[in-house]
Amino acid sequence: MRAIVLHAPKDIRLEERDKPVAGPGEVLVRVASVGVCGSDLPRMLVKGAWKMPLITGHEFSGHVAELGTGVSGWSVGELVAIAPLIPCHECDQCKTGNFSRCKDYDYFGSRRDGAYAEYVAVPVGNLLKCPQHVDPRAIAMVDPASIALHALWKAGGMTVGQTGGVVGCGPIGLYAIQWMRLMGASKVIAVDVSEEKLELARQAGATNLVLSRDLADNPERADVVIEAVGLDSTINAAVMLGAPGAHVTFIGIPVPDVKLDNKTFQYFLRQEISLHGSWNSFGAPFPGPQWTTTIEKFGTGELKWEFMISHDLDLAELPDIFRRFDARDLHFSKVLFRP
Repeated sequence: MRAIVLHAPKDIRLEERDKPVAGPGEVLVRVASVGVCGSDLPRMLVKGAWKMPLITGHEFSGHVAELGTGVSGWSVGELVAIAPLIPCHECDQCKTGNFSRCKDYDYFGSRRDGAYAEYVAVPVGNLLKCPQHVDPRAIAMVDPASIALHALWKAGGMTVGQTGGVVGCGPIGLYAIQWMRLMGASKVIAVDVSEEKLELARQAGATNLVLSRDLADNPERADVVIEAVGLDSTINAAVMLGAPGAHVTFIGIPVPDVKLDNKTFQYFLRQEISLHGSWNSFGAPFPGPQWTTTIEKFGTGELKWEFMISHDLDLAELPDIFRRFDARDLHFSKVLFRP
């Protein structure tokens, strides 16, 4: 099969690999669509993976190709969603249903071979049923949409009439906007450096579009804020966007060190703003209602996805796309590949 193999940061190769075999309790999935996650950029261009060489990629959908021994309840050809985390189910965090905080986990595309490939062998416990009429590209985005929902639930959710705020209008931010509106937010303030991404935020349901450079002049504040970038500037901006008593949840993964300005610290201290960390997207029963709710909303059409796809490419184009990511000469939103 064709596969993208990471040998070292920036050493990304299209190779021929043996097709994996579905072992006991596993299903062989033929990958239909696989997306680029924001975490893939530092992994493949800066930091490397947990081990290398490795087939990367973890946001994917596919069709059941073969059933391993002991597997029932699934049909060859069936469209499935795949949760990329493989928890240990033994640590104290797993036993309390906090699978995102598992202490001894495995993970497609960072710790074991992932989905920038034609086939992946998947433990049956990581498969989710999907409405078969849904486009596989949407199912490939269940992971980022679930991450946004998980982050909102960490903040306590929203109530009808509240104002939401989203800093960073990449795919996760765009899903956060949609979840806020579905939860009843009357307004959502979207903040980004890019006018093009703010236009996508408008399509997602944002009511107030603010360029980052103009944020200091924005008088409105939000009851719930999601930060989806992971930079000093955006982290500080997200706190300052919060209204008194607001909840601010951080999803963006920083690469360099992060500094909270004294002004920011004083603000969240005096305004009693609650800051929340949010990691991944999982709950109980695994992989959690974050995933099943997202799949349901894709099935009903309430959760929109097609407008955010900027690239839908053959897998062979991936190394060049990552070179362009590294050179910062590519405008993109959601990038998908077809193995």
